[in-house]
Amino acid sequence: MIDEMRIKGLGVIDDATLPLGPGFTAVTGETGAGKTMVVTGLGLLLGARADSTAVRAGAAQASVAGVWLVPQQGPVADIVTDAGGELEPAGDDAELYVSRTLSAEGRSRASVGGRAAPASVLSALADELVVVHGQSDQLRLRSASAQREALDRFGGERVAGALVTYTECFRRWRELDAEIAELTENRDRRMAEAAALREQLAEIEAIEPEAGEDVSLNERAERLANSEELRQSAALARTALSAEDDTPDVAVLLAEARRSLERAADPTLAEISEALADLGYRAADLAGQLSSYLADLDESGPHELAAVEERRAAIGGLIRQHGSLDDALELWRTGSLRLAELDDDGDRIERLTTEAAQARAALDKAAAALTAARTEAAVRLSEKVTEELHALAMPDARLEVRVSPGPESTHGRDEVAILLAPHPGAEPRSVSRSASGGELSRVMLAIEVVIAGTDPVPTFVFDEVDAGIGGAAAIEVGRRLATLARTAQVIAVTHLAQVAAFATNHLSVVKSNDGSVTASSVTRLAGEQREAEMARLLSGLADSDAALSHARELLSLGSESN
Repeated sequence: MIDEMRIKGLGVIDDATLPLGPGFTAVTGETGAGKTMVVTGLGLLLGARADSTAVRAGAAQASVAGVWLVPQQGPVADIVTDAGGELEPAGDDAELYVSRTLSAEGRSRASVGGRAAPASVLSALADELVVVHGQSDQLRLRSASAQREALDRFGGERVAGALVTYTECFRRWRELDAEIAELTENRDRRMAEAAALREQLAEIEAIEPEAGEDVSLNERAERLANSEELRQSAALARTALSAEDDTPDVAVLLAEARRSLERAADPTLAEISEALADLGYRAADLAGQLSSYLADLDESGPHELAAVEERRAAIGGLIRQHGSLDDALELWRTGSLRLAELDDDGDRIERLTTEAAQARAALDKAAAALTAARTEAAVRLSEKVTEELHALAMPDARLEVRVSPGPESTHGRDEVAILLAPHPGAEPRSVSRSASGGELSRVMLAIEVVIAGTDPVPTFVFDEVDAGIGGAAAIEVGRRLATLARTAQVIAVTHLAQVAAFATNHLSVVKSNDGSVTASSVTRLAGEQREAEMARLLSGLADSDAALSHARELLSLGSESN
């Protein structure tokens, strides 16, 4: 539950602290005093879209901060931990600090557990902590999706489990159906791709390129194109190393130098002699390599250059087509797998069609189970909400939750309609067409009271749930809110004394005007102050004896229910 909330610079509220706590909190005040800003501030804490027009005129920013009491373990703690925030131990529970600031320029910042967090984290917390009902939510109850969601919430684990199974089956069937459609619709394109791929693979296979062959061919062509110049250079170098005639060469000179040193009996010169021997062996080896090089040039000729150029042209064609020789080799390596996949389209479609038929059968079974679970829950919800409506001063009303076949979607194959027969003999009609504003408020409240038994929510917030009603009906609304508050925290913005009388915590939003700045403050009422506020709600006169007497009577009635 939310223990306390502080609002600064929001609408007409300059700075106000709301002590909330457990039970039923009623928020009252004159029209325009800022009661709606309480709900707006709470909405900001719950991740609602930030609207800079809500910032108080002349203020640089608005801020809202709240302290929640939450379990130390569970979904809320997990969300906070994932966001990098921390909970503060508070007895058996933990305190969660949440804040939101909104600048006049429209920038918004939020923090959760002492760490900055996106508004989406607040929204995730809201799903675990609060159900908010304003007049717009009452209108939303007229939508088919909201009516289905209400039934599913009431249905509990049975409906939730059936819906999960159905959703998984629906997703699987849709994936298979989409794959079959893609294969069928693009068969011509895939056949063309297979033909082109087959031709490319045949071309590569005919050439049989090797990795790096383009580089080696370039080097070979360069050598052949300059063979005469290379021959002269290599021949001169070989002659210098090892001449075939009597011309002094490196080998002869090194041998003479070595013999000259071998005659001297000196260790240092002996080492040099050994080094000269190594040089002689190395010179002989290099001369041999040059001889091989010259022999290779002698064997090469114009015919080999033509063959190399022809091979270079073939390899170059592959490079131009595929971008690089490596890409061509990669296609040669993997293309056969893709070709097998493309050639397998017919068999693949047949296999997928079989799988899709099996998935469709599983989907039919799951849809039937979901419909059965919803139908059973609809009967129970109809009975329980009808009982609640009788207690909400609609003694002759009958509510019916009807489950009928509908279009297939991710939510099932059911259309859920909430029908209301407000009078005996009246044919049940959809609340979207037949219910008045006051009736819709009571239907919504009755549904929440009933659903709270199977899908408990820590906090309920009602913004003028009593709109369009009064008298005995208003008293029963207050009584049901008090009943709901036995198992959850209830916060209700109301303009009716009959509803506020049942609150265990009464806050008044008071507007003052100093001639230049309008501000609102929030006061917890008790004793004579609360009696005066109740009297004002009843008659507009806080000091009317008759109104005060009526207020005391209502407060007595409320205390008996609590």
